Amino acid sequence: MDKSHSHTGFGSIVKAMGLVFGDIGTSPIYTLTVILLLTAPTHDNIMGILSLIFWTLIILVTLEYAILAMSLSSKGEGGTIVLKEILTSKIKSGRKIAFVTFLGFIGVSLLMGDGVITPAISILSAVEGLELIPGIGHISENTIIIITIAITILLFTVQSKGTDKVASSFGPIMIIWFLALFISGIVSLSSYPGIIFAMSPHYAVEFFINNGWSGFFVLSEVILCATGGEAIYADMGHLGSEPIRKAWYFVFFALIINYFGQGVFALSHAQPTNILFSMIKSQAEFLYIPFLILTLLATIIASQAMISAIFSLVYQGIRTHIMPLMKIKYTSEDLKSQIYINAVNWGMLAAVILMILVFRKSSNLAAAYGFAVTATMAISGLFMIFIFSMLRNKLKLFLVSIVFIVNVAFVAAVTTKIPHGGYWSIIIASIPLFTIWLWTYGNNAMRKSFRSLPIDTFLTSYEQIYELGNNIKGTAVFFARDLDMVPPYIVHTIIRGNIIYEHNIIVSVVTMDKPFGIQKLFIPDIAEGLSGVEIQIGYMQLANVHKIIKELDVDPKVIFYGVDDIHAKRFLMKLFAVIKRATPNFVQFYELPYNKLHGVVTRLEI
Repeated sequence: MDKSHSHTGFGSIVKAMGLVFGDIGTSPIYTLTVILLLTAPTHDNIMGILSLIFWTLIILVTLEYAILAMSLSSKGEGGTIVLKEILTSKIKSGRKIAFVTFLGFIGVSLLMGDGVITPAISILSAVEGLELIPGIGHISENTIIIITIAITILLFTVQSKGTDKVASSFGPIMIIWFLALFISGIVSLSSYPGIIFAMSPHYAVEFFINNGWSGFFVLSEVILCATGGEAIYADMGHLGSEPIRKAWYFVFFALIINYFGQGVFALSHAQPTNILFSMIKSQAEFLYIPFLILTLLATIIASQAMISAIFSLVYQGIRTHIMPLMKIKYTSEDLKSQIYINAVNWGMLAAVILMILVFRKSSNLAAAYGFAVTATMAISGLFMIFIFSMLRNKLKLFLVSIVFIVNVAFVAAVTTKIPHGGYWSIIIASIPLFTIWLWTYGNNAMRKSFRSLPIDTFLTSYEQIYELGNNIKGTAVFFARDLDMVPPYIVHTIIRGNIIYEHNIIVSVVTMDKPFGIQKLFIPDIAEGLSGVEIQIGYMQLANVHKIIKELDVDPKVIFYGVDDIHAKRFLMKLFAVIKRATPNFVQFYELPYNKLHGVVTRLEI
């Protein structure tokens, strides 16, 4: 059954609160505060800014992701890679496929860049609330940074244990968080209900007319209200589309009421250090510390959701052969999404700490935040334009065209942030993008020098050796990329080494275009004593290859696999060779029984 049509009960809606809306749900902590650093908090300006926030959430989150993107899925799964796969499956031209693939790589890399900035800005903005605790006095910037780094280190340290046990509490905590945002917004709104007229788009238009270029710069910070919106689509496979949509209606309402409440507070008070925290303190000082604790929990949950999303993205990259193999730890027997990747975890921690130390304040970090998510939204919008035009869905094509025009306007606005810290977003994203490019380029170079034998040519020599009868008792398994081409190490082992068993099985593990599913194809009689098995696995499927082989009644005495001894002449290829040697090989990735494994070295010159 399609996941998108299951689990639509209240429990799934609560789960969606915790797993999907952490990032966008914590945006009110800093968004309006940062915007009002760029423009005076006059009545007209605040009405215009609130109008921009309202329509940004309507167009870039509700319309783009909750309505349009979620109508496109692969077995209920969503995300940038899924959109890329849907589009490439419909394109015949090689150049167009290459262009779409490249854009997809950029989108994935930018999302990873967001994965570094989100924990930094979320946790830092929450810890900054300590400054307003009644009677605590001034807290130095260094103290705030130390506390933020300590919380960040703790968050990343517990990742290897898995979050399955505590994840059940994420939803209820986030419901309390959104209720707190809603109630505080309503209390503030009660003193000036007329501010709700800011929902009219003419206030946004007047804001641009009155402020000119400075209004355009403000747009680069307005996008902060929508950061995390892409999670609505990316996490669709975990919970289904309906629970996420229903949860979003509640979240959207709570966010809008709170933003408008903050607008009322900003109109009637001198510009505070943080609008949300100051508003809560003025409304109920005795509740400030509990609210601060709730804020910290919400930002940790938001950071956790982003970390889990990055693990999933990297896993998809590994399974689709665009990223190096890495050791995967499965931290839950129930949730497929619960995985842990050691190298990614500690690399992210180092990058998050670097961001905290470089920017030191959440308002400074906001300068680096927004570029990645805006560019990713634009890429998703472009992909959907192509898809809906191919599907000949005129209504959705018209709507997504409007979305894309808005996306382009935001991309143009956030480019103004690049000299002021936005370049960090590009630097961070360039690391996974370069890794993806080098890995795919290096593997293509390897395949050209691999000298694999067509299966027909191989069988001529194989049958002659097998007929001699000097065959070892038992079954041997050999791994190959596909069953039509025999890799050099099998040729060395069987043809040149005369190591041939009574039963020889070539196993090929193939990644399918769809995210989940396992299909097995057994070819019993390629030749006497030689069979083939093709295992097709979805690119997000966690699979035990050894168990699948045993299910086919294959109990190998020995498992052979190829080890590449790469000798490179050019610098980039030498770098590729270093990465190749440093990463786990195929058998380590699939955790095959080590006592049966035999690696056969093949020298490759690239």
